[in-house]
Amino acid sequence: MKSYAKRLFRHFDFPLFFTYLVLCLFGLVMIYSSSMVWAVNRYGWEPDKFFNQQLFSVIIALLAFFFTAFLPYKLYRKKYFMVVTVAVMLVLLFLVHFIGFGGEVGSQSWIKLPIGSLQPSELAKIVMIIYFAGVFANKYKAGTINSINTAIVPPVIILGFAVASVMMETDIGATFIIIATSICVMATSGINIKTFWKLSLFVAGILVLVGIILFFSWDTVMTGSRMGRFTAYRDPFQYIQGSGLQIVNGYIAIGAGGLFGLGLGNSVQKMGYLPEPHTDFIMSIIAEELGIFGTILVIGGLGFLVVRAFWIALATKDPHARMLASGVGALIGIQTFINLGGVTGLIPLTGVTLPFISYGGTSIILLSLALGVLMNISMITRYEKNK
Repeated sequence: MKSYAKRLFRHFDFPLFFTYLVLCLFGLVMIYSSSMVWAVNRYGWEPDKFFNQQLFSVIIALLAFFFTAFLPYKLYRKKYFMVVTVAVMLVLLFLVHFIGFGGEVGSQSWIKLPIGSLQPSELAKIVMIIYFAGVFANKYKAGTINSINTAIVPPVIILGFAVASVMMETDIGATFIIIATSICVMATSGINIKTFWKLSLFVAGILVLVGIILFFSWDTVMTGSRMGRFTAYRDPFQYIQGSGLQIVNGYIAIGAGGLFGLGLGNSVQKMGYLPEPHTDFIMSIIAEELGIFGTILVIGGLGFLVVRAFWIALATKDPHARMLASGVGALIGIQTFINLGGVTGLIPLTGVTLPFISYGGTSIILLSLALGVLMNISMITRYEKNK
């Protein structure tokens, strides 16, 4: 095992790792800056409360990153591994929605654990990438990847259960991410165009079914606060005293930052005007304090991770590795788009965190696990090319 790790480390993807590390450390700095006032005034805590909690999560995330970085990615296509991970995901989603085990903040549901909280919808994002890549890799090897009944229907049914469970929590952002990343994995699996279009129609049918379920339970799942996200999207200034408050103050923060920003720690909007500034809207505080340069740093770093992921996918000859790398890249890219789209008013708010930057232990740990998988693929691909 030591010799295996040593051989892999010679091919360590330092640009990937340092970009990831810089984003995590920069996120810590901005969480401290954006949450100080909120921690004291809102909760009566010490000003570094959120920072310390995120620091603990970052340490765990780094351990998770190195664990999966040196864990052979081929393990993920083993049937027992896929069965166990999917079963755990479905059980956790079942506990959250049907039993009400845990708690809820906004559109996100949590399971309370002794050492913290776990958000099952975040876990579902990673599990579906691993499951889809493993299933399609096995079918590709067996030569049955274009078989609708054996290769396509089973994973799409599992996707339907996962999407329905997350959608019933009305976590729309996570629902879209799960569907989009799963489609990305399928698109890079090697199935022919005809089969892919049939599969797309099948997925559309599942979405219609989910829509029908939501229609008949609309009054239950679409509470006033959730519906407010959509009304505020149309004209946030009309609802500035309610659901549009966060969007409008986010605009003010971004506009006040200008080119160079007001200076680190000098945000005005974090003084109680912008609710929860360290979570979904942390980019507004970054723009206000560090201006366009801080914004470019974050978007550039996340963009590099996405491009690197797809570059690794193109470099590998293993279809399984290609699908995993594409799924991780799509996950980071799509989640970044949804967060920034909500902050800028391009799309309705969905409560999605900005990868590696926003406050949230579950998000950064699971994204780090996924990035560790990408690192493992990168190292193995380089190793095999230089053997």
